Amino acid sequence: MLPIMAGVCLACIGSAMLTTAVSLHLGKPGISPQVVQIVLTAYPVGFLIGCLVTRPAVGQYGHEPTFVMILVLALLAASGFVFTDFLPSWICFRLLGGMAMASLFVVCESWINLYAEQHNRGALFSVYMLTTAIAVLLGQLLVGLVGPQSPHLFMVAAATVLLALVSKFVGGRWPALPASPADPDPTGSARPVKRLGPLALFRLAPVTVVAIFQGGITNMNIFVLTPIYGTQIGLSAATTVGLVTTVSIAGMLAQTPVGWLSDRFERRIILLVQGILSVTLCAAIAWLGNSSVPLLFILFFVYGCTALTVYPVAMAFGASQLHSRHMVGASGTLL
Repeated sequence: MLPIMAGVCLACIGSAMLTTAVSLHLGKPGISPQVVQIVLTAYPVGFLIGCLVTRPAVGQYGHEPTFVMILVLALLAASGFVFTDFLPSWICFRLLGGMAMASLFVVCESWINLYAEQHNRGALFSVYMLTTAIAVLLGQLLVGLVGPQSPHLFMVAAATVLLALVSKFVGGRWPALPASPADPDPTGSARPVKRLGPLALFRLAPVTVVAIFQGGITNMNIFVLTPIYGTQIGLSAATTVGLVTTVSIAGMLAQTPVGWLSDRFERRIILLVQGILSVTLCAAIAWLGNSSVPLLFILFFVYGCTALTVYPVAMAFGASQLHSRHMVGASGTLL
């Protein structure tokens, strides 16, 4: 799985850098709140589109070729920020970036679900989530090294996405997927029988849908809005980047132990505890975050440990409830 994880890691590093860089730029004085809202909304809209269009692409071309096309799209989106600071064009770049990252996750997660077995699915997902957590952390560290206000920040982010594309060709082919009774001829592609809509998926795996819905609402916003939140409450750019880095470190450190627990204990109980703690911590950040910067860092750290591990546990639980032929469609719907 090393070639897959290397490509995912590098692409996520670039995406994390772009998310922070765009948010820091939008936090500058003189930029209309309406423009900020539209640019920030473009990414989740693109993310939704990517979830919807990836399943047919994987079914037609297979996981590996689709992965390459996604990285090319991500590179085009990242390169746009290098050549212009015209904010209306950034809407398009963020839209394409959201599409690319959603498609990347659909391809990788559906491939892992098809490749993994019941006894190691939680562990493999924890490795995958650990990789993305490390990538987000490295992205924030690179932002700090290059400089939050550096004119070269977007260039470094685009170069990182380019390295992700290069690593795909250096790393060789992906491992073959195992055969299943419904698909006796294993290939790199997964051809689901039909797409699972939200209602159909909810009927099959309601706990998974609810858990991922909660995680999606909170986890995406914590990375997108924290730089703006830090600016609004008077934190320096370095402190704001430190908050995002803290969340990333917490999520990275918690992935392996939570994955280990999810393979040995009832995943629904783990998800219940994670959900209650995540909601409590969100409220604590809103109510107490202004009172003390050290307390804010502690709250962000505990939140990262709790909320950033909901998704892999929920996906592992959902995969145990679904037939393998539904995995690509299910991954797209859940994302």
